[in-house]
Amino acid sequence: MSPASRTIHKTCNLCEATCGLLIDVEENSVTKIRADKDDPFSRGHICPKAIALKQIQEDPDRLKYPVRRTAKGWERISWEAAFREVAENLVRIQREHGADAVATYLGNPAAHNFGMVFYLTPLYRALASRNRYSASSLDQNPAHAASLLLFGATMRIPVPDINRTDFLLMLGANPVVSNGSLMTAPGFRKRLAEIHERGGRLVVVDPRRTETAKLADSHLFIRPGRDGLLLAALLRVVFSEKLTRKNHVWKLIDGLDALERGVERFEPEAVAASVGIPADQIRQLARDFAAAPSAACYGRVGVCLNPFGTLNVWLICALNIVTGNFDRVGGAMFPAPAIDLADLGEQLGAKTENWKTRVRGAPSFNDEQPSACLAEEMTTPGEGQIRGLLTLAGNPALSAPNGTEIDRGLAGLDFFCAVDFYINETTRHANVILPPTWSLEHDNYEVVFHQFAVHNTAKYSREVLTPARGTRHDWQILIELALRIFEHKEQRSMARIGLRALRAGSAFFAPRRLLDWALRNGRHGDGFRPWRRGLRLGDLESQRKGVDLGPLEPFLSNADPARNRRIDLGSPVIAQELRRLAETLTNVPTGQNELMMIGRRDPRTNNSWLHNAPLAVKGPNRCTLIVHPDDAKRLGLDDAKHVSIRSRIATRTAQLTISDEVMPGVVSLPHGWGHGAEGMRMSIASAHPGINFNDLADDSVIEAVVGNAVLNGIPVVLEAVGPE
Repeated sequence: MSPASRTIHKTCNLCEATCGLLIDVEENSVTKIRADKDDPFSRGHICPKAIALKQIQEDPDRLKYPVRRTAKGWERISWEAAFREVAENLVRIQREHGADAVATYLGNPAAHNFGMVFYLTPLYRALASRNRYSASSLDQNPAHAASLLLFGATMRIPVPDINRTDFLLMLGANPVVSNGSLMTAPGFRKRLAEIHERGGRLVVVDPRRTETAKLADSHLFIRPGRDGLLLAALLRVVFSEKLTRKNHVWKLIDGLDALERGVERFEPEAVAASVGIPADQIRQLARDFAAAPSAACYGRVGVCLNPFGTLNVWLICALNIVTGNFDRVGGAMFPAPAIDLADLGEQLGAKTENWKTRVRGAPSFNDEQPSACLAEEMTTPGEGQIRGLLTLAGNPALSAPNGTEIDRGLAGLDFFCAVDFYINETTRHANVILPPTWSLEHDNYEVVFHQFAVHNTAKYSREVLTPARGTRHDWQILIELALRIFEHKEQRSMARIGLRALRAGSAFFAPRRLLDWALRNGRHGDGFRPWRRGLRLGDLESQRKGVDLGPLEPFLSNADPARNRRIDLGSPVIAQELRRLAETLTNVPTGQNELMMIGRRDPRTNNSWLHNAPLAVKGPNRCTLIVHPDDAKRLGLDDAKHVSIRSRIATRTAQLTISDEVMPGVVSLPHGWGHGAEGMRMSIASAHPGINFNDLADDSVIEAVVGNAVLNGIPVVLEAVGPE
């Protein structure tokens, strides 16, 4: 390397794995990206997505400066003109039609950016609109709701102690590809090998023989959407065969008898036909789980994105609790991050249901509305109709159900601003786009995903490249938008005072200062007491590889009675859901032409915007529909190259793959595709369009407790189409 070259430690922010990287830089350009073998968390793991960091940085389609949509196309404008136009129009709409006439939509990349995490609240306060949407209601809100019901905080989510467990039961998750989700676990393949080396077992329950299932000791096919029946049956066996195990958590439990009564009707013989798993296998699974020296049950996207999402996650937690595998080594445990979002207190005020949506009367959750309702709220006239929109790193036209209707709603808005650096399926409708810098151009601390890590660490990484002159970071865009909106509304508040000070150059409210404050006030921090040793931002800056904070430890300790909150296993919300679940016991598939469609994920990509990186689309077409050979033969698809997929709301055509990796009656299509809409400026993605899974998803079907989208187990009908 030349004298001008340098190597920088960086955390990859393309998925929840948060792997440590070494990035070689020469003359403000990335020359090489490789794994950091000394990273205390990822331990040298790297996946193909890491190369996308460089490809996105150098992508000629990536916007760097504000643009305005005109009759002649997109034109570059100054930041001053952009902020002025956005603030004036959003405030105008609110004055004419009410505060709720302007909505916000937050995409999941924001969770990787601590600047955005810190400065979203002032922006929300400036807008003062109840119409807030995010990718959370297309993904993990059932997990947050279950944790709120059980543990009192939406961000107090237990994760399996996979580094020490003897038995891992996994439903609807594929961490060999994802490296964990709400279970940050980079290098899961290696961690799985370590489970086997110590004589442990992995059992995977999934409608598809996933990459993880292929490495498991046992894989059980299950019909989509039936996870709740299986979990209730496992609990029934635990109670009826007296397999419960007491530990220190037992004295904190209320409602155990109510839970036992609630699962009485879910005998394995009663659920077997519906779930597709023989009763004797269900009983043996319950016995093996309860008898293991330590065990943890974990479920993710497959259990969240169906009509019983909240119940499913709650039952997983209950199974861990009653078998004595909660808050113990090798079981399900709470991480101890340097910044504990649950301890910060904001989430503690969350309610399961805040208010009902205007059109459908769907439940809201955690001060957000279900994204499955966004289209109707934009297209249905009347008081409270959404007429203005601000999206932040989100693409709901592709990621929300019934994308066609969302697209129609976006086209009819009075004004739309997007904080994004791509002109994609959603932002092509924007009036103004405000592009932030890319990950390599700003500091990084994974404030959200340390919350779900299977080992406690902390790592702060500085920018790799110097941003181009005249560009802005996400947090700078957010504070300027918030301040302009406050000023146009002539509102005075402490938030406005702080934002004005930050704009004037004060370091007191800067992201680094807020991060240091949060670290020092965290459980590993010094509490701003000079005589006490504890974590500070300066420590992380000097330890560029990251700081090892130790393995997961029991949380409910006698030494800290404040943590010992009661755990209610007799929740009325869950009791109602169990009654609703019981009504599905007679709903057994008939084996006719209707199939159930599930999604899947590819190791090269997890978000739609990654499809503009060449590595994400390299090689054979990954957007194919997988159909079981028996179904293909029954439907006359044996020789078909393409197949028509028809759901209740749409019909799409996909390339066909015939494979027994899916169970009979189930088909699988990956999410995140469906590019090439008119007006997009993502050349590589448009050249590899695929089809949009969510165009086929019915937005009228939502989960009952928090209104989460149902994106798993979509009824579809298939027909062969011609070679064209």
